[in-house]
Amino acid sequence: MVTPLLDVRDLSIGFGSAPAIVRDVSFQVMPGETVALVGESGSGKTITCRSVLRILPPTARIDSGAITFTAGGQSCNLLTETRRMMRQIRGNRISMIFQEPMRSLSPLHRLGDQVAEVLRLHRDMSKAKAKARVLETFVRVGFPEPARVWKSYPFEMSGGMRQRAMIAMAMVAKPELLIADEPTTALDVTTQAQVLGLIKDLQKETGMAVILVTHDLGVVANMAEQVVVMNKGRVMERGPAPVVLGAPAHGYTRKLFAAAPAIPEVAAPARAQPGNDIILELRDVSKTYTMRAGGWSRPVGITACHEVNLSLERGKTLAVVGESGSGKTTCARIALGAELPDAGGQVLFRPSSNADVVKIHDMNSEERVCFQRQAQMVFQDPYSSLSPRMRIGQTLTEPMEIHGLGSKSERREKAAEMLRWVGLDPSMLTRYPHAFSGGQRQRLSIARALTLDPVLLVCDEPTSALDVSVQDQILCLLENIRDRMGLSYLFISHDLAVVARIADEVAVMRQGVIVEQAPPDTLFYNPRHPYTRALIAAQPEPDVNRPIDLKLVAKGAGAPGSWPEPFRFEGIAVPALTELEPGHKVRCHV
Repeated sequence: MVTPLLDVRDLSIGFGSAPAIVRDVSFQVMPGETVALVGESGSGKTITCRSVLRILPPTARIDSGAITFTAGGQSCNLLTETRRMMRQIRGNRISMIFQEPMRSLSPLHRLGDQVAEVLRLHRDMSKAKAKARVLETFVRVGFPEPARVWKSYPFEMSGGMRQRAMIAMAMVAKPELLIADEPTTALDVTTQAQVLGLIKDLQKETGMAVILVTHDLGVVANMAEQVVVMNKGRVMERGPAPVVLGAPAHGYTRKLFAAAPAIPEVAAPARAQPGNDIILELRDVSKTYTMRAGGWSRPVGITACHEVNLSLERGKTLAVVGESGSGKTTCARIALGAELPDAGGQVLFRPSSNADVVKIHDMNSEERVCFQRQAQMVFQDPYSSLSPRMRIGQTLTEPMEIHGLGSKSERREKAAEMLRWVGLDPSMLTRYPHAFSGGQRQRLSIARALTLDPVLLVCDEPTSALDVSVQDQILCLLENIRDRMGLSYLFISHDLAVVARIADEVAVMRQGVIVEQAPPDTLFYNPRHPYTRALIAAQPEPDVNRPIDLKLVAKGAGAPGSWPEPFRFEGIAVPALTELEPGHKVRCHV
């Protein structure tokens, strides 16, 4: 009989004097096997995994249980092992990919040095050998320019790029067990497909086992042999993936599956054609950043977006889809006036149908204050956008204080109302951000954006950190608010299933340019560009019999110079965005 690599038995964990929040959790991980921990945000998945490496907060207490790790013919209980031995195990024999990379990466050190440190500590490699291994790993996790990434700092990277660096750090030492806590939440679907393929390849090469913490049932179907479903700190259902995914026995599991978004099988009725009431317009917007790679090297110009033209109709949702680093967030920041476009670009905003046009790229201080009240942003990384030193009540009332809205009691009542809107209890106003799960922090970020009653909401990956049931609630909430208040959304996402549900118009971006644009009912059923086709093919489905076609994904997600002749381009020498049919534009050579 094969001995489990990891055996978790009757694990119960609490904090302070409060009752246990993880109760009697048991599961096993066999060598080379992938076990998926599935459940809503706050169900105890991450706490369970952190206990394996003994990196729980100081206030945590282990009430009962044992975690037995068996490798190389030796077994040890990780809960009672010495600190010195745990330092040898962490990052070497057991690695972890954390959910929020910005909190896990040092802002003071270059990414290459941080990843190479694992090899120098645990493998005693020379600097040259460590650098060669790291650069090779950077290529495998999807970095197109590994040498530039080696010299970059975390704050110079997008959220998805930082997540790739975290994955590289966890995998570079080829551990026996990889704990992946939402490893692909911040990644676009094409990179997600490639990373999942990379994890599978490493498993075949090294026999590595994986504990996969995720709320994406499509990822579970593509990766896991065993599934453990958790809710409120308890195991609800456990078994082989085909059985749990194909015929879930527990009511909670069935509820999770029902909430999972999916690209619809048949086209919905055609949506209304765009009108003339445009609230936000980007005209010929380009943005070039100048970067110095260190030392005496010359500054290098990097084009984040090139000649972007977008129009958002009042009361509608315009989605911008693309991989990490494609320029989506840069466009959002320019739309909000946080960045200025290059010369010649214009950003126009009309707060109401009969109001004068405001040039966002050319506002004075008075116009800027007024605009900031009318347009708000929901950020991708809620932990970085919430002050760790401010209670949630202060965080939600601060925007109203700045703009002089209401009395102190009215502001507090408004904050409590916003918490109820996003499904949280007003009693949470006295807590700090660290007391919330990742999904709860994202809901707080949305609540704060709504406190000023804006007319335009820029949502930068607002549901990427949320489990499927909370994601469903947030999308329902955003739809209801949009319809009730007449809000307009510029919606940045890499999740096509979310976009198919909420968007009225979709623009697909790749390497700073829009390659295809159409309503979702046209785009998803008649995609013309190879990159759009790759995005759709890379969308994981919760069906073990329909795995991701990695060859199709690689074909469309490759360099633009490798695309079929009508779509091929090099650098920013791009073909024109051509209207092939009414409302359907594709960047191609006609």
